[in-house]
Amino acid sequence: MSPPSHKAAHSIPPHTLTRLAREWLAEDTPNFDPAGVCVGSLEVEARLLCKTPHSVLAGSPFFTAVFTEVGCTVDWISQEGAEIGPDAITLTAVVRGPARCLLLGERPALNCLARASGIATRCSQLQAMATVGGWHGEVAGTRKTTPGFRLVEKYAMLVGGVSMHRQDLSGMVMLKDNHVWASGSITQAVKAARSVCGFSSKIEVECHSAEEGREAAAAGADIVMLDNFQPQELHVAANALKEEFPTLLIEASGGVTLENLSMYLSPHVDIISLGCITQGCPVVDFSLKVQKPVVYSSLEE
Repeated sequence: MSPPSHKAAHSIPPHTLTRLAREWLAEDTPNFDPAGVCVGSLEVEARLLCKTPHSVLAGSPFFTAVFTEVGCTVDWISQEGAEIGPDAITLTAVVRGPARCLLLGERPALNCLARASGIATRCSQLQAMATVGGWHGEVAGTRKTTPGFRLVEKYAMLVGGVSMHRQDLSGMVMLKDNHVWASGSITQAVKAARSVCGFSSKIEVECHSAEEGREAAAAGADIVMLDNFQPQELHVAANALKEEFPTLLIEASGGVTLENLSMYLSPHVDIISLGCITQGCPVVDFSLKVQKPVVYSSLEE
């Protein structure tokens, strides 16, 4: 049995994994665990089963961190980032430790794995569609993530093969319609943002017409987001902007789904971001089954 291995896992600091695991465990068991009396500290083995075929495994570092905190060990059979299946039920890992401790970690660990694997699976599907379409841009996520769970969900995007986009408001400047309206104009908003972020951060501007895109690019924006464009309108606007501003990055966003992604693929579009990567994304069904101890009877001679 091999340990989980995926390059994205090396981006998570160990102290972050420990902090998150402790927070999740404290949320689920803030004081007493009455059910722990029923099972005690007998050493047991539990099998992690995946019951959603053709899913991408993601979240194993978080799963392992939770069980490490409660004194259990995890032996992985499937690799992080691998497709699980095609069987209806697939043995994915084995967890060992004191019964009451294993059950303390069960739900927080499964929650992480189910959610992360669901997102990674959807990302893998989207990236496959882009590849089949011959598109060489980047499929990306958004900040439409679950409060307090963003790091897990952004990590799952990496495992699924797409871009995280910016991780938070500090990661990159994105001037949306409310920023523009509050500051007076796209040009003024870009100027004000550049005075603070300097050369070290890109500036992206959300635009709702080709004209707004031209104003943003002329003002010094690095990326123009063409928001809620119909596919044909998007292709025309992106082509025009690229002809006038060849180094400008074009992002398409708004209304893009797994079903219609192929309609938005264009050689003039560099990034396509989708809220559906995290919003309304199905989870992968995992369960953890404790194995009954085998009792051997001895015959007296």
